[in-house]
Amino acid sequence: MSDSDPVPGGRPGEVERATALSGELTGQGVHGVVLAYVDTAGITRVKTVPTAKLASAAAWGVGMSPVFDTFLADDSIVTTDVLGSPDGDLRLYPDLDRLTVLAAQPGWAWAPVDRITQEGAPHPACGRTVLRRTVAGAAERHGVAFRAAVEIEWVAGRGDADGDAFVPAVSGPAYGAARQIELSDCAADLLAALAAQGVDVEQFHPEYAAGQFEISVGALDPVKAADHSVLVRQTIRAVSRRHGLRVSFAPAVLGQGVGNGGHLHLSAWRGGTNLHAGGAGRYGMTPEAESFVAGVLGRLPALTAMTAPSPASRLRLRPSQWAGVFTAWGRETREAALRIVTGTAGIRDRAANLEVKPVDLAANPYLALASVIAAGLDGLASSAPLPEEITGDPALLDPADAAARGVRRLPVTLAESVAAFRADEVLRTALGPVLADAVVAVRLGEAGAVEGLDDEGVAAAYRWKY
Repeated sequence: MSDSDPVPGGRPGEVERATALSGELTGQGVHGVVLAYVDTAGITRVKTVPTAKLASAAAWGVGMSPVFDTFLADDSIVTTDVLGSPDGDLRLYPDLDRLTVLAAQPGWAWAPVDRITQEGAPHPACGRTVLRRTVAGAAERHGVAFRAAVEIEWVAGRGDADGDAFVPAVSGPAYGAARQIELSDCAADLLAALAAQGVDVEQFHPEYAAGQFEISVGALDPVKAADHSVLVRQTIRAVSRRHGLRVSFAPAVLGQGVGNGGHLHLSAWRGGTNLHAGGAGRYGMTPEAESFVAGVLGRLPALTAMTAPSPASRLRLRPSQWAGVFTAWGRETREAALRIVTGTAGIRDRAANLEVKPVDLAANPYLALASVIAAGLDGLASSAPLPEEITGDPALLDPADAAARGVRRLPVTLAESVAAFRADEVLRTALGPVLADAVVAVRLGEAGAVEGLDDEGVAAAYRWKY
């Protein structure tokens, strides 16, 4: 579907297109289509249809209960005034523009979906719709478009590990050649699969933690970027499984140590010009880019309800681990929550962007991007001033100096994030009341589910959920 709101059952062109695609897919040996979305808890939920039923799905959607908007990661259910009951139904409508044959899952194709009510209106808790609406509003009110990318970090474990323990599948030091060689065959298959699926991979490398790897992909419009985040993880899982590996994208797989991030890279553009480069502000930012960054900076505590939404996220968000746990910004400062990336001289007009670091892959990428964009746009609209930058590790600042400079620790508990989100009218308005209430209920439900567990227990509870 296009980036405009879908009108189910009233788009014969889409049905004709789906019919043609169904024939093409069948000719390629594809037997089924995975219809995927991400719920409030950050879990990718799917339904599938036989390839022959793709036209029917495009015309009338596929049924799905709205109760999943209040599912927790362990599949227990919380409720709001609107969501969480056994009543009602939604329709999942595949986005045919994003239909992708899955290179690592022979016989299958994949498509993200928009969730629509039976009466034909966008479901108010559909994160993909919220992100599309936020992007459209930025264009209409500010003449601004965005390019975004989501980094993917994961750990590879041995598929034959005892029980649910994590046993790294590779050895070797961080960024080490030994680790790359040990995963060489799997990694080559992964790169081949992503290339076949049209994913532009910029980097792939061993990361810091045991058994950890990272993929960086090219920037796209935010909705496509969120779609790719889901597709890339689907592909990593499938390729790894074919090599006998078990992977986890959880924020932390162990109670101590560096976890898996899902950093957001975002740049604002107007008329084909990157507002983060070529300006008179710091590091080439235009005044609007500086205000956009200031808007994100000022709302970071509340944003963590979307960007670091799991109890396991708190195991990752620790000082001096490059997770960005302080309300600070700096050029290429990897301990600040916001890292200004200028890019190499000669390509800064294309490469300059804002990296948001307190983000992990328990986050729904549509909600995370929509919320960060909404925060930045509020700063842009109010011409918010960007404070002094921080260099080095903010954890080493004298407490009085840090307070004077507005540098403070991000919420340590999920309940603190929820409290900040509840008090933030801009972010709640951006999501809408139904989805905002679902975020609160699900986050508090997750916090309650692990009450009394120590760090190792929390890590174990979420190790294989994401």
